Amino acid sequence: MPNFSDPLFLILGVAVIPVILIYLRRRKKRYPSVTFTALEVVRSVGGTSYKRPLRYLPPMFKIATILLIVIGLARPQDVHEWEDVNTEGIDIVLAVDISASMLARDFRPDRVGAAKEVAADFINERPDDRIAIVLFAKQAFTQCPLTIDHNILQELLSGVEIGLADPDKTAIGQALAAALNRLKSSESKSKVIILLTDGENNFGLPPTTAAEAAEALGVRIYTIGVGSRGTAPYPAKDRFGRTVFRNVPVSIDEPLLKDIAGSTGGKYFRATNNEKLRHIFAEIDKMEKTKIEIRAYKRYSERFYPWALSALILLAAGFLLSTTILRGLT
Repeated sequence: MPNFSDPLFLILGVAVIPVILIYLRRRKKRYPSVTFTALEVVRSVGGTSYKRPLRYLPPMFKIATILLIVIGLARPQDVHEWEDVNTEGIDIVLAVDISASMLARDFRPDRVGAAKEVAADFINERPDDRIAIVLFAKQAFTQCPLTIDHNILQELLSGVEIGLADPDKTAIGQALAAALNRLKSSESKSKVIILLTDGENNFGLPPTTAAEAAEALGVRIYTIGVGSRGTAPYPAKDRFGRTVFRNVPVSIDEPLLKDIAGSTGGKYFRATNNEKLRHIFAEIDKMEKTKIEIRAYKRYSERFYPWALSALILLAAGFLLSTTILRGLT
C-alpha cells in the first residue's frame, strides 16, 4: 500500500462528486428531449458519428485531473527501510569432563551423552557468541577453538566420547588452564568458562591456582557438578565379557567447585538428572546475554511528480479536444 506524507489531502477526492453532478445537469439543460419522426434526422444531430463518443472524454479528463492533483497533494512516497545490527558477543569455553565415570547411567543415555545434547542446544541459542570446546580427563586439550562457525562446532561436539584422553584421572586444574589459554587473547568484554565434571581433581595443576588466573583475567567460571546423589549405575564387564551395571559412589568435590565459581564471580550448580542439567544451561544462558543494538532507518523518496505530470497531460488533452475536434460539441 502506498505511503502518503499528507494523507488528509485525500479527503479532497470527494470534490469530483459535485463536478460530476454539475456536468450531468449542464448536459441535461443543453440537450433537451425532442421527438423526431425520422432516424436520418437523429443521425444528423450531434455531428459526425465518431465524434459523439469522444465528447465524454474532456469531462472524464477533468475528473481524472482532479483526482491526480489530490493524490499529488497527499505526497505519495516510497519508503526504504533497513536496520543496522551491532552485536557485542560473549566468548565462552565449554570444558567437558570425559573421564571414565562420565559413562554412569544416572543420566540418559549416560552423563557424557546428556552433556553433549544439552550443550548442543545451548550453542544453538547463542548464534552471536564465539564458543570453544575443551575436553579433559587425565589430560586437557582443545577440541574446538573459539569460533562463530557453529556448524563446525556442532560437528566437533558430536564427536566427543570417552577415550579421547586417558580416562582414569580427572584434571580439573588442567582443564581450566586450557580454557584460559583460549581466552587470554580475547578482546571480548565478557569471557566465560562453563566447567562440567562429575568427580574430584586428582591430577595435575591445582584448580585454585587456575581460578586465581581466571580472576586476574576477568573470566567468570560457572561450575556444574554432574551426578545423582549417593550411588549411580556404572557399566562394567563380568568374567564372561558381558556388560553389567554396578552401583558406585558418586563423589563430587562440591566445596572446590563452589570456591572456583565464587572466586571468579560465577556460580556453582548441581545436576542430578537430564532435566536439571537442561535447566542449569538455560539459567546460565539468561545470566550471560549477548548485547544486541539495533538501529532502524527509513529513507523517503518523493513520488508526486508522475501524478502531477499525468494531471497536466490529461488537462492539456481535454483542452485540445474541446478546442479542436469537439469544438461546439462539448
